[in-house]
Amino acid sequence: MEFRKSQTIYMQIADHICENVLSNKLTEGDRLQSVREMASNIQVNPNTVMRTYSYLQEKEIIFNKRGIGYFIALDALQKIKSMKKEEFLKNQLPEIFKMMDLLEITIEDIQKLYEERSLII
Repeated sequence: MEFRKSQTIYMQIADHICENVLSNKLTEGDRLQSVREMASNIQVNPNTVMRTYSYLQEKEIIFNKRGIGYFIALDALQKIKSMKKEEFLKNQLPEIFKMMDLLEITIEDIQKLYEERSLII
């Protein structure tokens, strides 16, 4: 896993796990790698992975079965969608609107591109 300097490593790992849930690579009830396995695979300190898991557990995206491991929560997909949607609307969309204004891009331009995109898929 390649890490960006613009975001903490534990949040990048959390985002990666969330993206895997959103893309159905991980589904509700799936077991995550142990803290040590994950740390070894992505070459980070186990404390960083533990911080990721604690964050995701706090957000109720994963849960811990004592002595067994961490698992994807039953309603994780909806929680992730809700969390990511709020994050997008609050943090990214204002920047997009700013660039649209500066470049004089209209909603109609975006709509057309969106419709063309859905024809390709």
